[in-house]
Amino acid sequence: MGVMCKIRSVLTLVGDVLNKAISFIVFCFLDLLDFILCFVYKVADFFIEAEWKPCYCSSAKEAITGSGKILVSEQGESKVVCLTSSKLQLEDISDTLYSRPSLVTEVSKLTVSELKKLKLDGTIIQSCEKVKKGTVRSTFTINSTIVEMLQGKMVGQQLHPIPRWSDCDCKFCNSWTSSSKDTLFVKAQGPKDKAREDVLFIHGFISSSAFWSETLFPNFSTSAKSTYRLLAVDLLGFGRSPKPTDSLYTLREHVDMIEKSVLDAYKVKSFHIVAHSLGCILALAIAVKHPGSVKSLTLLAPPYFPVPKGEPATQYVMRKLAPRRVWPVMAFCSSIACWYEHISRTVCLLICKNHRLWEFLTKLVTRNRIRTFLLEGFFCHTHNAAWHTLHNIICGTASKLDSYLDAVRDRLKCDVTIFHGKDDEVIPLECSYDVQRRIPRARVKVVENKDHITIVVGRQKAFARELEEIWKGSPKD
Repeated sequence: MGVMCKIRSVLTLVGDVLNKAISFIVFCFLDLLDFILCFVYKVADFFIEAEWKPCYCSSAKEAITGSGKILVSEQGESKVVCLTSSKLQLEDISDTLYSRPSLVTEVSKLTVSELKKLKLDGTIIQSCEKVKKGTVRSTFTINSTIVEMLQGKMVGQQLHPIPRWSDCDCKFCNSWTSSSKDTLFVKAQGPKDKAREDVLFIHGFISSSAFWSETLFPNFSTSAKSTYRLLAVDLLGFGRSPKPTDSLYTLREHVDMIEKSVLDAYKVKSFHIVAHSLGCILALAIAVKHPGSVKSLTLLAPPYFPVPKGEPATQYVMRKLAPRRVWPVMAFCSSIACWYEHISRTVCLLICKNHRLWEFLTKLVTRNRIRTFLLEGFFCHTHNAAWHTLHNIICGTASKLDSYLDAVRDRLKCDVTIFHGKDDEVIPLECSYDVQRRIPRARVKVVENKDHITIVVGRQKAFARELEEIWKGSPKD
């Protein structure tokens, strides 16, 4: 046994070293590829749409002299001026949108840091300090991408037609453009006037309301269907909901649209919340905003990463979520989505714009034996929506989640239940336990042999019964 443990330890160490070495080579190449794609898309946008499309590769310094101080950022806390029809307000945005150093830059900084610790040369250290103070930790930062987007609003111009050339133009993805209502798509099921309780379902990243309506809704008992009004929403930028090209998809925008499209439109007074992955952050924000209305809070795989003191919150969470490793596969996929603006746009161009082809091929290969609602949820979004939502919700709320969880602990009286698949490779199981440490009354249920998706898909009957039990045990009005 001792020999086997040593062999296993050696193999694990060798595998880890190989993973890091291969990852370094791969992501250095991807850094270069993303740099090249930046210019390719600028040229393509100009020739197809007759306008340069700003991206987050733009230098922050250019916007300081040319556009006034619209975005101010300090130590990861960023706000941007936003114009609505009636007022000016500050939007919280994540600095990870425009501060994503290449792998080579990170290694260089790490080397300088190690030299500083060793104190090999006082002169070198002093010069490094000057460079660091002069370029890295500027007090205020202006980002030209957001400046350009907001300037379009200020002069009242339409930024880009819907859809953009790299977005899908099918009727399903753009069904919202034919509606006069500026609201989210909501899949509602249950008694309209006689429902005693309402349930709000919030899906996760690059998903849709079908994640709930095609799995749980058909499996609720007859009693539940006659008691609860089930409201599953497509988040802003996803599914059949609006996908505005000039939106920054901030936490406020997402929460406001859910309130407008669900709570206000359906006259919801008190409600249960069921949320998955990224949707858990929105669920917490809504619960804190409506503490007296939430009857139960059910979170599936909440992406909560406690930030150590002294660490920049947004950057820390981005590195935890997307570690820039080729293995496991989900770590590689999340790294592409987080770190590379133009490579991820290329993925959307190839997959989302051509989703009808991929759906046809899937049905052809499987002989139409499987339902494609998961594919529809995965495909039906724009790069602009996915990119900003990922950074502004998961990374951008890193410094807020502690206060949200504390508010749920202290101000809400409802039950909090957390489900997490033991085999989840997207959000570590430890995240759920970290939530429980913040909210001691929260119950964590680990589901064996299930991952980020199969925690619902494939066990929908069992999960529907579990939800009904949670709702029955909640305080009555």
